Amino acid sequence: MNEETISQSIHRIEHLKKGHLFLQVGKPCIEIGMLEKGIMQGFVYDNDGNEITTHFYQEKDMVIGSYIPKTNAAMSVEALEDCEISVADYSQVMENVNKDKEITEIITKQFQKLNNQLQARLVSLLNLNSVEKYELFLKEYPSLLNRIPHYYIANYLGITPTQLSRARKQFIDKCK
Repeated sequence: MNEETISQSIHRIEHLKKGHLFLQVGKPCIEIGMLEKGIMQGFVYDNDGNEITTHFYQEKDMVIGSYIPKTNAAMSVEALEDCEISVADYSQVMENVNKDKEITEIITKQFQKLNNQLQARLVSLLNLNSVEKYELFLKEYPSLLNRIPHYYIANYLGITPTQLSRARKQFIDKCK
């Protein structure tokens, strides 16, 4: 989704300040975005009101709250840095799928990437120890380590910040 594939009439550049929401859980997904600059997190709240990080978005990632336009977002998406995002009407973009080869390729590639990330996260949460989870995070998000606070990483991995610190040390020792 760039200026060459989607006409100026259906997309715009939006600037989000750190802490602002792009999508909110339970609200209809009427916009789709391509993150041009910055980092965003997808998150939900558990039954006790604790924030659970479900996803990180980085440059050139598609940002959506549902695979289907106009359905309610499954998570909220917040800017962790000041962000620049190319935003389009989700329904209009999907109307161009199968009509425009380039849009079809972009959407297919981005949906596959999101699906693969989701599957890897589920496997990680269910089957891996903290060091293995950390290694998978480094593989999936190599550029985020020094860009976001470590408590977001720990939250995403389903471990405490102390467990993350231990996992990082074990990983470093293992790599020596």
